[in-house]
Amino acid sequence: MSKENVERLRGRLETWDPVADIEAWRQGRTTVDVSFLDPDVVYEDGVLPDQTRETGYEGVARATARWLEPFESVTIEFDRIVGDGDRVVSIHRAQMRARHTGIDFDTPLAYLWTFRDGRVVHFKSYLDPAEALAAAGLPE
Repeated sequence: MSKENVERLRGRLETWDPVADIEAWRQGRTTVDVSFLDPDVVYEDGVLPDQTRETGYEGVARATARWLEPFESVTIEFDRIVGDGDRVVSIHRAQMRARHTGIDFDTPLAYLWTFRDGRVVHFKSYLDPAEALAAAGLPE
């Protein structure tokens, strides 16, 4: 099952557009594929200091909206997934432009994903991929 988990997650991350996802949620469209998430999924933010834990689909949407709020544009480029068990790390590159200052950001980003019964039950964001890999007990 763990290789299936990784491939399902990879398929979602390769097409992930957080801005479009949030817009779909706001408009009440159910086009956002959350089938890989457990209904009681827990999200922890290791990037924003004032955001700690959110639960469920609505919590994930709320956390994503808060994360995107200060930016006029956001592009997330998926790089790779490390690991093939029930805990894997996805590594990305985030490019963002701040809404009010126009400052551009180009930064690595990683998520540690925990699966149970084929669905994500927990995930946490990291600015440093090495930190996410260490938390998962995976080599760099």
